[in-house]
Amino acid sequence: MSIFSSFLTRHLPTVVASDEELVDPQKQLKEECGNLPKCASLQEKLTTCNDRVNSRTKTAEICVEELFDYLHCVDHCVAKTLFSKLK
Repeated sequence: MSIFSSFLTRHLPTVVASDEELVDPQKQLKEECGNLPKCASLQEKLTTCNDRVNSRTKTAEICVEELFDYLHCVDHCVAKTLFSKLK
């Protein structure tokens, strides 16, 4: 086993990173894209719908269309640049 482990340590690089150094680019891009005017207006519609639904005791409305529209907008924006930021 020692021959194998010494081979690995000599020929394969070891990557050491602390948790502070690692930043998920997807989370950062989602925040940025969520603030764009198009996505922000969809988020406002979602918030309005959620407030309306939460103010009623009995309703069949669930705001799924507004949620999907907002998520589609954010995901479409993130997909444009996410893979260029990955290593």
